[in-house]
This record gives sequence, structure tokens and C-alpha cells, in this order.
Amino acid sequence: MLQTLQKAVEVLSLFSPTHPEWTVGDIARALEQPKSSTSELLSSMAGQGLLRRTGPGRYRLGWRLLEFGQTLLKTTEFRAEARQVMEEVVARWGETMHLAVLENGQVIYIEKLEGTHAVHISLSGVGARLPAHCSGVGKVLLAHAPWSEVAQILEQQGMHAFTPNTIITPEDLARELELVRQRGYACDQEEVSIGLCCVAAPIYNFEGRVIAAMSISLPTHRFQAQRAGYVTLIVEAAQRVSENLGYHRGMPRWAMKR
Repeated sequence: MLQTLQKAVEVLSLFSPTHPEWTVGDIARALEQPKSSTSELLSSMAGQGLLRRTGPGRYRLGWRLLEFGQTLLKTTEFRAEARQVMEEVVARWGETMHLAVLENGQVIYIEKLEGTHAVHISLSGVGARLPAHCSGVGKVLLAHAPWSEVAQILEQQGMHAFTPNTIITPEDLARELELVRQRGYACDQEEVSIGLCCVAAPIYNFEGRVIAAMSISLPTHRFQAQRAGYVTLIVEAAQRVSENLGYHRGMPRWAMKR
């Protein structure tokens, strides 16, 4: 049963926006499994709605996964708390806001709100994943994880350079994460996309554990013109969410030194 479950997860992991449809043969080769057992597994998954047949021996993801995803989002308590605060910030400032968590060494976006002044950001839709070393939310989440865990993530996934500004060595990232812990926030200064910056802050639960990160993203020229204001904005917004979740330990050290 455990092996079957593992294989099913491996099958689902093959599907992506760039490869949304697979044949039985392709999946069998990708997983290095016999075609007969692969066909049987895919048929069972289709019967449960996890996959759907699009032709003889061809499959796409099933609609039941969407149902699972909606249930997950609707029952994630901190997402509801964060969305309320995000809506207020977006309404006032008109910039794009994100909410993200760390899963399997990658940032996964679980909420995104765009404002009237927002630029289109295609990489960060709900459910999208990005490497953690290059984004504001990713650096916040890595900064509050043990370095042994961070090092393992970097070894497994590498440090892809999205732009000339992307941090690409573990040593530089370690120094950056120490600054993030000291300041209480992280910045992405055109590290994922030229012309785009963001500032992110941690969200704590009632136990004082960082469970998510919230960010505001905007064009570089607007960020540079009002950097201090945007930093204060996102840190205070994340603090509000944390307090609503039962966290009460005061403002971060950087704020107390202002």
C-alpha cells in the first residue's frame, strides 16, 4: 500500500504547466516501471478522479485535485487571517501582495492579491512554486529554518540565477539570512525579475514558530523611492496577522531601533 501511494505521488509530480498530458508509456519510462503495472495504476487513479483520460493511453490531472486544493485553502486558518490584512493593504497601496509557505524546499504561493497599481507577475500565482533562495518570502522562510536543512535544500535544488542579482553561493546566502533574522524582514532586489522588487516579513503562530511569509511586490523605482515605508508596511501587516493567530512578543528588533 505504501509503495502504491508513493508511486501515485510520483505520477502526480510529473504533471506541470509545460507538460500537462502524459501517455502510459512516457510515465512508465519516467518512473522506470513496467508499462503494464503503470497502466493499471493510472487506471485506478483515474477511477478516483485523480487523473482523467483524454484519449487512449493518455492522461491529465483530474478535477478532484482541484476540490482537494480548495478544501486545503479554505481550511488553512492563517490564510484567512492573512487575506483580510492583505486586502486592506492592497486597497490602500494598490500593490501586489503574496502569502507563501515552504514545502519540500521550495516556496509555494497560497494567496496572491493584485492592486490597481500592480504590475503583472506571472511566476507567483496561487499554487506556483519557486526556489526559496531568490525571493523575499523564500529568504524569510529559510532564515527561520536550521542551516542544516537549508544546506540540504541548496544541495538538492541548486541555486539557479534568475538574474545577475540572484544570490548563487551558500556563503552569500548564509550572510543574507543572518541579516534577515536581525532585521525581521527580507528584500528581493530584482533577484527573480529585473525591474521588480519585494519586501517580505514572517508570520508567527501562537507558539512563536514562523509558519508563513507575507510580501508586497512592486516596480523597482517605486520601491527605491519609498523603501522605508514599504518595509514598515509589510512588517506591521505581518505582525497584525501573527497577533491575530495568538502571537504576542512585541515588534522585531529592527522596529524598536527606529
